Amino acid sequence: MKYRTLGTHDGGLKVSAIGIGCMPMIREGNINYGHADDDESIKTIHEAVDLGLTFFDTAEMYGPFSNEELVGQAIKGKREGLVIATKFAMTWDGTKPTGIDGSPENARRACEGSLKRLGIDTIDLFYQHRVDPNVPIEETIGGMAELVKEGKVRHIALSEAGADTIRRAARVHPITALQSEYSIWERDVEGEILQACRDNGIGFVPYSPLGRGFLAGTIRSLDDLPADDWRHNDPRYQADTLPQNLKIVDAIAEVAGRHGASNAQVALAWLLAQGDDIVPIPGVKRRVTMRDSAAAPDLTLTADDLATIDAAGGTAGARYNAAGMARVKL
Repeated sequence: MKYRTLGTHDGGLKVSAIGIGCMPMIREGNINYGHADDDESIKTIHEAVDLGLTFFDTAEMYGPFSNEELVGQAIKGKREGLVIATKFAMTWDGTKPTGIDGSPENARRACEGSLKRLGIDTIDLFYQHRVDPNVPIEETIGGMAELVKEGKVRHIALSEAGADTIRRAARVHPITALQSEYSIWERDVEGEILQACRDNGIGFVPYSPLGRGFLAGTIRSLDDLPADDWRHNDPRYQADTLPQNLKIVDAIAEVAGRHGASNAQVALAWLLAQGDDIVPIPGVKRRVTMRDSAAAPDLTLTADDLATIDAAGGTAGARYNAAGMARVKL
């Protein structure tokens, strides 16, 4: 396995060049990406560790809470050398989210709960999952910095923050990573947001690097998804957007054929080629897809490959519905 470094402060945070997004391992709960089996999920994490993957991403929102518990169960006895990332944003009435709260008090509540569920003493990378427009980012980061001082958190990170927020946050405390959606079919961070990260020594962690599975090439219509799959709500999977988006998938498949690689490996290699400060976290729940993604750092794309992908054109449809889009780039 190859490794990269997120952030530049105090030497940054060394992680495997590919991380594991654990969200699809939710067996039942608020975000469903097809059937997941706890036993297979745990075996997937164990084999990932054996292959040299060190970077595992979860959040209290996933489930909610149950995904952290699953990850905690899986890493028990295997903690050394792993980088465990989790996130906070919401307030809760039991398992029902009641709003976004970026206050230091909510960061502390979430941190302490995550530590217990994960069964660890320190969170390696602690994200604000979504920016709270009603709490100044300086106040949020100040509260998270207190958790660093107390040894409960090693590194601070943001998710889906806008460029100005990134710059303001970095003036309060070093930010190790920004996690936002970035892939062949979602390039909105290119330019101002990615530049703000690089100007401040912040690594970039793309989530949904495979377009929620679409870029892997196995989904040609909504009929290919279970009835309760969250992606039925995705604007890019709809009848009016699907034809253009399939052109992107077909271009990826053409490149994959040249290399004897999978679509997923090409999509991940494309991201890795965008800079050494980028570490994608494909979501997995089965060993077979994890193994496939883990091989992506060994694939090098040519200039012709990149040109083939670009020639497919832009993506049709927004990445979220209106409510979801209102919570990003704040």
